[in-house]
Amino acid sequence: MSAAIPAGYTPAAGLLQGRVVLITGAGAGLGRATALAAARFGATVILLGRTVKKLEAVFDEIEAAGGPQPAIYPMNLAGTTWADIFELAETVEREFGRLDGLVHCAAHFKGFTAMTEEAPKDWLEGLQVNLTAAYSLTRQCLPLLQQARDASIVFVTDAVGREPKALRGSYGVAKYALEGLVKGWSQELGATPGLRINSYDPGAMRTELRARGFVAEEVQKLPGPDAAVAGLLYLLGPDSAGINGQALSRS
Repeated sequence: MSAAIPAGYTPAAGLLQGRVVLITGAGAGLGRATALAAARFGATVILLGRTVKKLEAVFDEIEAAGGPQPAIYPMNLAGTTWADIFELAETVEREFGRLDGLVHCAAHFKGFTAMTEEAPKDWLEGLQVNLTAAYSLTRQCLPLLQQARDASIVFVTDAVGREPKALRGSYGVAKYALEGLVKGWSQELGATPGLRINSYDPGAMRTELRARGFVAEEVQKLPGPDAAVAGLLYLLGPDSAGINGQALSRS
């Protein structure tokens, strides 16, 4: 059973004031919406994504709204190496000296198909973006997060990660593995004061990625990513202190 974000949760003004938050997949969809909201509530946001033009657009929106100046870190998670991730963690420490939040919004699939039909390249790429890169990025940033007084790691997941379904391929396998990662890693990190790690299912959203996977669905009738942002703000901020190793869902 998954837990839920408190019904009607409303973030307080300045909820993330003074915090540094790294968000993957920040150029579009839920990542973009989360970055804009986190900045609006006071966070300095590090925008990680593969398309510079999209990241620049989010950067400009944050600055136009008067939020703390964000940072852009272009990275294609499909082809990243451990050395790339290590360099990212070093850059964050050098430029910011701290990290208070890490949100894994990046997701990847080219379409859903049977296990026996998914091309080997697509299988490997799906596991790389949806699982391995998220793990390695968390691992390399962990020392900085452990230094924070109140830090949060959030893996954005999917209903298929909690109840596997046919025809979800490497995407479904990766999301299922992420749920296990959160459970195991949260137990290992349980002794670290102020550090929590959880998964969050934002539910069905109106995004380009959703439209790609559910071609027969009327995606335009779904709520936009903004509908799921309050839950992520809750998990990033002090209101979720003590919540660790949980599989949460949009209320």
